[in-house]
Amino acid sequence: MKDQKERIELISRRSMLAGSALLLTGGIAGRISNAYSAPAPAFAPAPPLPWKWSKLDPLEAGRRAYRRCLEKKG
Repeated sequence: MKDQKERIELISRRSMLAGSALLLTGGIAGRISNAYSAPAPAFAPAPPLPWKWSKLDPLEAGRRAYRRCLEKKG
């Protein structure tokens, strides 16, 4: 009975709120620092529309897809 009472006293509402506030603050700080440290992605501009249609060889496309699948393991 005494052990159970000590365990209940260790976890109080105040300690639970303080712990969750610290966890939230740490998560926000980590997200902000991650957002500022990541480099901005560089996108190449797409050619203007309408795009030119090109014919594809189905056998060559299949070979390339198969090779890529083997290289990347699925």
